[in-house]
Amino acid sequence: MTRFAALIMAVMIAVSVFPQEENIKTGWNFGALPAITFSTDLGFQYGVVVNLFDYGDGANYPSYNQMFYFEVSRFTKGSSTYRLMYDTETLIPGINITTDLAYLTDQAYDFYGFNGYDAVYNQEWTDSDLESPPYESRMFYRLDRKLFRFKSDLIGSLGGDYFLWNAGVQVMNFNIAPVNVEKLNKGKEENLLPDVPGLYDKYIDWGLISPDEADGGLITTLKGGVSYDSRDFKANAMKGIWFETGFEASPSFLSEEGFARFYAIYRQYFTIVPKDLSLAYRIGYQTTVGGNVPFYFRNQLITSVLAGTTSEGLGGSKNLRGVLRNRVVGDGVLYGNVELRWKAVRFNLINQNFYLGLVGFSDMGMVTDKVEFEMPAAGDMVGSESVSDYFNPDSESLHLSAGAGLRVVMNENFIISADFGKAFNEQDGNSGFYIGLNYLF
Repeated sequence: MTRFAALIMAVMIAVSVFPQEENIKTGWNFGALPAITFSTDLGFQYGVVVNLFDYGDGANYPSYNQMFYFEVSRFTKGSSTYRLMYDTETLIPGINITTDLAYLTDQAYDFYGFNGYDAVYNQEWTDSDLESPPYESRMFYRLDRKLFRFKSDLIGSLGGDYFLWNAGVQVMNFNIAPVNVEKLNKGKEENLLPDVPGLYDKYIDWGLISPDEADGGLITTLKGGVSYDSRDFKANAMKGIWFETGFEASPSFLSEEGFARFYAIYRQYFTIVPKDLSLAYRIGYQTTVGGNVPFYFRNQLITSVLAGTTSEGLGGSKNLRGVLRNRVVGDGVLYGNVELRWKAVRFNLINQNFYLGLVGFSDMGMVTDKVEFEMPAAGDMVGSESVSDYFNPDSESLHLSAGAGLRVVMNENFIISADFGKAFNEQDGNSGFYIGLNYLF
């Protein structure tokens, strides 16, 4: 047992000895979380995450009147997150407003091609412990992405308690480039990254990524739809249904590309043990209904409200945990998640209400509408490469993973999450461990 697991176990045993009464929170409360991780290629991450909650007179606790989220974190070699988010239902009575401003840089952003299993993933090409060949580069399936984003979403009532309208606007500016190998090698004396073309470079050479899209671009989208929301509590519902559907469009006069997409997401929550144990599932679908979606925008998942730093995939911390990030990308995708959620232990600490939660989950997804392109010919390959090293047509099928997680929750709303997911197919990678905020849905 790791020291972290042993500490959590000790806390659970200690606090379970003494019955705890929940304090009704009023006024402003905050939670802070240091951001500290390490990556061989990106360096140390350092920074802070802060959540500020305004509970007013406490009449609506555990619901809040307004919330601010603030994050500043950087890796020592340049990747970074700068984000400010504001959420309120009281600024304009009857309308929920969520506004998000972010600048995100990623020097090793995952890119595995299009259409899921139709694009072959060669793990040996990224294993620096092997000789070359088969080793190519740890950055072979990566690119450099810088993203500026402004997003504002509105939700209001259509009459009654549960039927809602939603609308939103989003401005995203993408800057895309090959991985900066020279910068990532700076300060290293061994295990240097080779300066070789990655998959992104090859897709450009083969014409699968057009010159107009290769460097990124400006995308402005307008969104509108309807939803039904009978959840008893937003942060972690114990019962109810949350369904939303609508369209997202990027008019050509506002963006470098024009397109439209349809989406629908159904979530349902069941109480198994009152206040303590619930079952939740989510089914999502989206597809392109017109125009051409640029390659750098295809992995963006539509939702009425952004619940985390990003909403993209499929693959990774927000949808297919344990599957490689962005492994499943197409013009249409279907995805689903099932979670068993247990509020295992409740306790009071520093005059705040806490509980420790455990989660078991299974995730799944697949491409339903493939990106159409002409595969390169054998003559386009280099050296001993073959077309089959990169493409396996008509092999796309369901991507599956499963795992477990831990939640540390303060005042029902500030939620620290840790999940470990395992992919079922080696073409999806091996496993993933994720630390962040909030329940998945």
